Parts: sequence; structure tokens; C-alpha cells
Amino acid sequence: MKFCSQCGAPVTLRVPPGDTLERHVCDACHVIHYQNPRMVVGCVVEWDDRILLCRRAIEPRHGLWTVPAGYLEIGETLEQGARRETLEEANARVEIGPLYAVYNIPHISQVYLLFRARLLDPEVHPGAETLEVELYTEADVPWDRLAFATVRNTLQHYFSDRRKGEYQLHMGTIEPLPKR
Repeated sequence: MKFCSQCGAPVTLRVPPGDTLERHVCDACHVIHYQNPRMVVGCVVEWDDRILLCRRAIEPRHGLWTVPAGYLEIGETLEQGARRETLEEANARVEIGPLYAVYNIPHISQVYLLFRARLLDPEVHPGAETLEVELYTEADVPWDRLAFATVRNTLQHYFSDRRKGEYQLHMGTIEPLPKR
């Protein structure tokens, strides 16, 4: 950030009085600009013994598979955002169930919140950000072509929990891959 969104004056990165972290502070109007993690919401969508996956038509990870998910919008609840993203990406109408997975991804300033959801109608088709959608059994999931560690971890937990017949909330942190 170089300029204040309130008055347009330059900002300086410094620790404001009473704070402990560096923030962008306007040199003219003294507004403190807080930057917080982006929240990503989505669903593990269930239909019988299958789950819904979307093949991405956008970067990052174009062409790889994911659960329907995206950024929470201002004014939405977590459930509304997860429902909207599922509709946008897979034209899938769902009934939102319990929160299922929460992943911190501090190195890219994101928090993932994924719900279990029940597909209301198996007639799904790709949205604008999706190349194709498919309902997969556990044996058919394209494990080597999943877009994100959050998706891989969540699906591993999901299928394990399903075999046990008991679902629980999963939490974790995704660390950056080591540099080569």
C-alpha cells in the first residue's frame, strides 16, 4: 500500500501508538489501514456415496480439481457465501450442513472454512470459473490432480470420517512448500 484510501496521501509502514504490529498509517489524516486475512468459504458437497468436485477454469491451479469454494463477500454469512460459491462454480443447489474443516494459511493470508453440504439435485454443470464438474466416489477422486492442500486434507478426513460413521470438525495450518 502506498496511498491512503481515505484521502490519497502517502502512507508509512510503522507501529501505531498502542499497537504491536506494523501498519500502513496515513501521513496526512493518520488513518490506520488494517490488512486482515481473506476468508475462503466452500462445501464438501455430498450426493449418495459421491462428492462434487470442480475442475478450475481460472488461476491459480487452472485445470486442477477442487471443492466449490471462494472468497466470502462483504455482508454475507459463512453459510451464504458457501452456498453462493457452490451455485456459481457448479450450478449446484445445496443444503448447508455443519462446519467441517478450518485451515489457516498464514503465508498467503487466508483462512479456509468448509462445510458439509447435501446436494439437492444431481443435475449440475460448470459455472464461469469451472471447466467441468463431476460427482466422484472415493476410489475415483483424482488425488494427484487436486488443486490445493486444503482440499486434499479435507477429503482425506471426510472419507476417513465417513468410514467411521462419525464426522468431526477438523482444523489445521497449511505451511508453505519448502523452497528448492
